[in-house]
Amino acid sequence: MTENQGPDAPDADIVAGVSDGAYALVVADFADTESAWTAYEDLKSVEDGRTVAIEGVVVVKRGTDGRLEVQKATDHSTRAGLRWGLVGGIALGIVFPPSILGSAAVLGSTGAAAGKIRQLHHRHELAEDLEDSIAPGHSGIVALVSDPRAVKIRQALTMADAIVERTIDQVAADDIKAAAEDAAAEEKAAKDASSES
Repeated sequence: MTENQGPDAPDADIVAGVSDGAYALVVADFADTESAWTAYEDLKSVEDGRTVAIEGVVVVKRGTDGRLEVQKATDHSTRAGLRWGLVGGIALGIVFPPSILGSAAVLGSTGAAAGKIRQLHHRHELAEDLEDSIAPGHSGIVALVSDPRAVKIRQALTMADAIVERTIDQVAADDIKAAAEDAAAEEKAAKDASSES
């Protein structure tokens, strides 16, 4: 584990696991929601699917009571066609316990999909490492990225007070993406059914 000082915030720290080309769950803590949205937009602008691959991102706000609320966003699609919010929502459901997810209804089918992969090999350790990484009263970003050390990703997150990342293996990342595909299919089926009635 390494700890580095961020360029724009003298007290910001980055805690990272060793990356071997595997995926990583990244949680960035921001003092306010506006900074988190700016970082979200910055991530959107650098993600090209080739040199920088970001599989999913969700912006959250943590209340002073510790509960997390997912913030709505115009959803960005990856090159594979998956929506950031679906993948990010599933990652959120893996990292944070249901008891603090105040907007579980907002996650919709992603909550059920996240439940299907809660057996993730190191889920308990990931949750312990990451669930306190967004301070009460702050906002944050939860992201699944394929190369967390990419300079463009670091630059997009420079306003963060702290960034915590943990590597996960290809199988776990594929499970998250498969769960997002299932959630998207369920969502589409529900919309089709409601438009027929």
